[in-house]
Amino acid sequence: MSAGFEELAVERGPRSGALMAVVVHSTRLGPALGGARIWHYPDNDATIADAMRLAESMTHKAAAAGLNLGGGKGVIATPQEARPEGEARRALLLDFGDLVDSLEGRYVTAEDVGSGAEDMEVIAERTAHVVGRSSVPGGSGDPSPVTALGVRAAMRACAAVRYGSTSLAGRRVVVIGLGHVGTALAALLRDDGAEVAVTDIDPGRRPDAEALGARWLEPVSALRAECEILAPCALGGLIDEFSVDDLRCHIVCGAANNVLADRHVAALLAERDVLYAPDFIANAGGLMSVYGELRGLGHEGMVRLAEGIEQTMYTILSRAGSAGVTPLEAALEHSRARLEREARISA
Repeated sequence: MSAGFEELAVERGPRSGALMAVVVHSTRLGPALGGARIWHYPDNDATIADAMRLAESMTHKAAAAGLNLGGGKGVIATPQEARPEGEARRALLLDFGDLVDSLEGRYVTAEDVGSGAEDMEVIAERTAHVVGRSSVPGGSGDPSPVTALGVRAAMRACAAVRYGSTSLAGRRVVVIGLGHVGTALAALLRDDGAEVAVTDIDPGRRPDAEALGARWLEPVSALRAECEILAPCALGGLIDEFSVDDLRCHIVCGAANNVLADRHVAALLAERDVLYAPDFIANAGGLMSVYGELRGLGHEGMVRLAEGIEQTMYTILSRAGSAGVTPLEAALEHSRARLEREARISA
C-alpha cells in the first residue's frame, strides 16, 4: 500500500468475476466516504490507480468542506465498455456490497460515475454502509442537484474574483458533459441568465440541450470554445499540458473530479491567466448531500452546505492571490491545515 493510504481491499467478485476495489485514504476526520464508480479500465493497474487518486481527492474534499468525514473510493471494473444491465449488473452490485461490508464501516459508499440511487438499493441488500438511497426515510437519493448548486456557488465566487461581481447573467458558459450534474447545472445557469452551451460524447444528449434552450457544441470543439467559464462535468483528466493551449476561457470551474491530468497543470493555467476553481472544492455538494443523510440534516441543511461553497471558494482564491500561489495549492493547504488541526487535537 502506498504511503499516506490506510487500506486497500481488492477482490474478484464471486458472482460477477469482476475486479473491484475499495481504497481508504484517510479516516482521521471520520469514516471514509466515496462513491462507487462503475467503469471499464484498460487493465488492473489502471483500476487501482484511479481508485487511489479519487480516494485522496475525497479526503481533501471532506476536510476543506469542514465535514467530519474521511476519504475513500470504490471502483468496479466492467469487462467491457457496455453498461452492465439486468442480472449481470445485480451480480456486480451484490459483490461490491459484500466488499464494502467487509470493511466494517471504515468505508461508506454512495453513487458515482456509472452508478445511481437504484444501484445503492441493491448494494444495501449486502451492507448497511451505503448512502444516497431514496427508499428510506431521510435518504438523500440522487446528489446531482446539490452538486450542481455547489458548482454554481463556486462559479459565483470565481466571477467575483475575476469580474468584481458574483452575477452570472450574460456570462458565456460551456458545460462539458450533459449527465445528471451537467444537466442540472445548465438549467441553473440558464435561470441565472447565462448564455449556456453544452456538449456530450453521446449525440443522443442533443435533444436535452434543446430542451434546456442551450446551444449544442460538438465535443471536438467544446474545449476551444470562446467563453468566460468552462465547466467540465464528465470524467477527469480533461485538461493536460497540451490542451491548456486550446483554452479560450477565463475560468475553469466544473463538477468533474480531477479535472487536471496532473497537478502541475495548475501552474500552466495560471501562466495563461485562466482562473482555476479547484474541483474538490467546487464539486463538494455531492458529498454534502450524502453527509446530510448520514447526519440527518434534511434537504434544506444540504442546500445550505452547498451554498456555503461560494464563501469557501472565495476565501481560497483570495488567499491564492495574496500569497502568489495557484488556487490548487491554496486549496490543498486549506485542507491540510484542517487535517493537521484535528491530528493535534486527537494526539
